[in-house]
Amino acid sequence: MRVLDKLIGLMLAGMLSLASATIPTVCAETTASAAPRTSPALPSKLLEPSYQRRLQLKSVSALVIDELTGTPLYTSHANKTAPIASLTKLMTAMVVLDAKQSLAEKITISRADFDRLRGTHSRLREGVTLSREQMLKLALMSSENRAAASLARTYPGGKAACIAAMNRKAKALGLRHTRFADGTGLDGDNVSTADDLAKLVRAAHGYKLIKKFSTTASQSLRVAHSSAPLEYKNTNILVRKSVWDIGLSKTGYLSEAGRCLVMQARITGRPMIIVLLNAQGKYSGVGDANRIRKWIEDAGRKQG
Repeated sequence: MRVLDKLIGLMLAGMLSLASATIPTVCAETTASAAPRTSPALPSKLLEPSYQRRLQLKSVSALVIDELTGTPLYTSHANKTAPIASLTKLMTAMVVLDAKQSLAEKITISRADFDRLRGTHSRLREGVTLSREQMLKLALMSSENRAAASLARTYPGGKAACIAAMNRKAKALGLRHTRFADGTGLDGDNVSTADDLAKLVRAAHGYKLIKKFSTTASQSLRVAHSSAPLEYKNTNILVRKSVWDIGLSKTGYLSEAGRCLVMQARITGRPMIIVLLNAQGKYSGVGDANRIRKWIEDAGRKQG
């Protein structure tokens, strides 16, 4: 069995070399921000079946892609369609930025932005006014639902037009199993697969503001109804960890979606896309991300 594993590993390593030479980079900005040519080679050990089996994750669906080559390093139920919760906000942000609306324009929270589906809480009370840019930052960084709802409501043509634009963009990006029903992710009919979400992450990474806001660690915000500033933190605690170099991040949670996490991050000097869906337990997705990083780092040490 070990001999067979070794032979399969050698075959996969050959496929990796071929992929490195033939698979183009999808996004122009990703190309510009990709690791330099002197980046460490991807350890072929990662593709050995015996080493693959060492990675044990809590997420039901998972996908890890080496972004430089497009090579999937790890996959588990990557084509399983499931609710994606607030990962939806990445697409909301993309279509809002595509619409070229003024980021300085003021948006006022109204009752139309309240969550009547699940009754989630928000510190953005009715009447709070912020710029579109501030709403975008809160939606991406702290997954603020009323901020995201206000962005969809004030999209040219309103909420329905925003959702239509989200579904059109999904189709244009080749997300064949992705569907959007609202701009916040609170609707369980927002669904996708890990494979589709990897493409969405790569596309979103082409937007400078999405990269910046989704990886902002915290934000202090003064609003009219509060005497003290409101303190917001990134919903992904890993953006505050020095051991991580994260270029894009988004979390999500619904009871039917479990804990969801997508990231673009550099590990061992190479850009990776990580998609984790339906983990049970508050920190299971974060734990899976740490396990993936260690698994990749260990492969380099063992091969060296």
